[in-house]
Amino acid sequence: MSATRIGHPWPLGASVTRRGVNFSVVAPLATRIELLIFADGAAREPLEVIELDPGHRSGEHWHVEVEGLGIGCCYGYRVFGPIQPGSHGFNPSKVLLDPCARAITGWDVYQRGAAVGAVPNASACLKGVVTERDRFDFDAAPRPRHSWQKSVIYELHVGGFTRGAGCPVPAERQGTLLGLIDTLPYLQSMGVTAIELLPVMAFDPQDAPAGRFNHWGYSPVSWMAPHPAYLVERDPLQGRHEVRQLVTACHQAGLEVLLDVVYNHTSEGNQEGPTLSWRGLGDALYYHQTTRGDYLDVSGCGNTIAANRPLVRRLILESLRCWSTELGIDGFRFDLGIALTRGEGLAPLDAPPLFEEMEADPDLSDLKVVSEPWDCGGLYRLADFPARRVASWNGRFRDDVRRFWKGDDRTTWSLSQRLSGNPDLFNGQPSPVGRTINFLTAHDGFTLADLVSFDRKHNLANGENDRDGDNHNNSWNHGVEGPCTDAGVNGLRDRQLRNLLASLLLAPGVPMLLMGDEVRRSQGGNNNTWCQNNPLGWMHWQPDAGDMALRRFLRRLIQLRQRLAPLLNQELPLAPAPNGPARGAGSQPLWREWHGLELGKPDWASWSHCLAWSLHDASLGPLLWCGMNAYYQPMQFQLPAQAAGWRRVIDTAIPGDHDLPAKADPWLLPTAPLESRSLMLLVATPLLEDTEAQAGVQAGPGGAAPAEEQAGGGNRTRIISLEG
Repeated sequence: MSATRIGHPWPLGASVTRRGVNFSVVAPLATRIELLIFADGAAREPLEVIELDPGHRSGEHWHVEVEGLGIGCCYGYRVFGPIQPGSHGFNPSKVLLDPCARAITGWDVYQRGAAVGAVPNASACLKGVVTERDRFDFDAAPRPRHSWQKSVIYELHVGGFTRGAGCPVPAERQGTLLGLIDTLPYLQSMGVTAIELLPVMAFDPQDAPAGRFNHWGYSPVSWMAPHPAYLVERDPLQGRHEVRQLVTACHQAGLEVLLDVVYNHTSEGNQEGPTLSWRGLGDALYYHQTTRGDYLDVSGCGNTIAANRPLVRRLILESLRCWSTELGIDGFRFDLGIALTRGEGLAPLDAPPLFEEMEADPDLSDLKVVSEPWDCGGLYRLADFPARRVASWNGRFRDDVRRFWKGDDRTTWSLSQRLSGNPDLFNGQPSPVGRTINFLTAHDGFTLADLVSFDRKHNLANGENDRDGDNHNNSWNHGVEGPCTDAGVNGLRDRQLRNLLASLLLAPGVPMLLMGDEVRRSQGGNNNTWCQNNPLGWMHWQPDAGDMALRRFLRRLIQLRQRLAPLLNQELPLAPAPNGPARGAGSQPLWREWHGLELGKPDWASWSHCLAWSLHDASLGPLLWCGMNAYYQPMQFQLPAQAAGWRRVIDTAIPGDHDLPAKADPWLLPTAPLESRSLMLLVATPLLEDTEAQAGVQAGPGGAAPAEEQAGGGNRTRIISLEG
């Protein structure tokens, strides 16, 4: 029998001491706790049971120090307490996973169904593993710290991106975090600055209909431990090292790593679900419930985490520090993050304590934080997300850009608002840099290729009779549902792909791309591949000539955006046109003007499908002009006069590789004829040449050139040269 001491309530979880291991867990209503020590992950019974009586309790924390144990020790808990009428909590027949365990074992024997009911599950449970808690070596691999102004995010699934025919990842590393390292040259060459990983915290693959497995990972069983299927080594102690290896490689390649995190619900589901961890330790603490103990649910997954409560948010903050300071992660995207701003009874809070504490924590101060501004309870707070440092996914951008290029009525005004930074949502001012994440597609929904190839979802493969997935996609098949051999249909689809991507990259805000959209990856019309760990959910690694042409277009488009970032994604709001109403930004020398077919006459009518805009400098005149024709017939647009001449940088009506050429040709006509459903971008000639700084773009207040253009003592403005 191991020697024990009272131990300490902090730190939470299992931590190595000079005598052994200190265990601390939160269980407010428990009357007794048993700490179970297992020989290994496959053990069917505990090697030792250590009882914690009230003498091992400090407030809501139960703790004990066990001598002679160390890193690699496998453990779990049994928790005893009163069964309240209507409560679904204490179930001492179940072995519980420590919510702060930084590694997990027992996956080979784990059975989800065994965690339901009253039958003991020690032979089929998950166990925590004692690990080190070292800090990430930021000296060897410092954070890239890209500004929001120049950030471009690429959302990917670790398992899906590192698999598929033609994948560059060695077979033994496919489907893993380390396998991502082999794809970094591909990501670097595209020009993205950050990768956003779908959940990599340990989740339950068995949380799926019979015969299927959870592929996406929005079913967490832990907020601390890496998912074992994404690891090369089977030893759970290696998981944290493999995460660090990936993050180090990304940092050294200039890429930030953001994690999609699921703190709004857990894999335990509603009261009929398994008792795995949180429920058995503090059912009424962790989950929003009615006074009768029935679960309140705005996650769509059976339960909703009560992040407003101090002990719960302390656990979430511990998780954020674990991944950011110990493993080096650069930021987080909160799945249904607005659900974390709800208080008791799910009432929306204007000052949610979780986000207030995050913003006050110096360990988390240099992270990028992104959230979905909606939940399944109908709460949608995009511009008024109740946290200062949180960027919101801009679903309005996705919907309005899709609708415009689809040819819907009443779309030009909405499009103008998205292209000017959403002033209609932010009290008349464009959104601050880094406040909105613009996207056309994400893991949840159609891929970009499917968006222009399908009128409706095709989700029968998911086994739910096509009931799952969104029914309102604002998609258009352009005449044929799915793949076709009609050259006219395929040509129009390719043009629309370029129209959509150009709209995304030319708009202010932070653009996010979905894995494979650059090479026309299709999911066969499935808009909810959460359980498809097969080619439907994998990357497209065998692109044809048309796929590669689109990838070159996107790569040049990202280069263009980066070079024109001071114009396209202003750190300060653009001024209004000189004869327009003042908006409090008069110190800026740049302003935007809206046009229709005629200069200065935008057509906001419901039937209009054409729009143009231009950016102007007080001394240099117009710098950019962009025309967008979503009509089914060609349209002729007037152009503002540019004394130094225009260059045609983008014309999506031209065949691939010429629609955004490496070198832009002069545009000599006084008008711009746009083919049906096409986009054209003209750039003032001085911006496309090396020229004296006084003839370049003056992007800052008072005419200061961007800092990166002043670096190195030179006084010349580096202007666009797009590599093929």
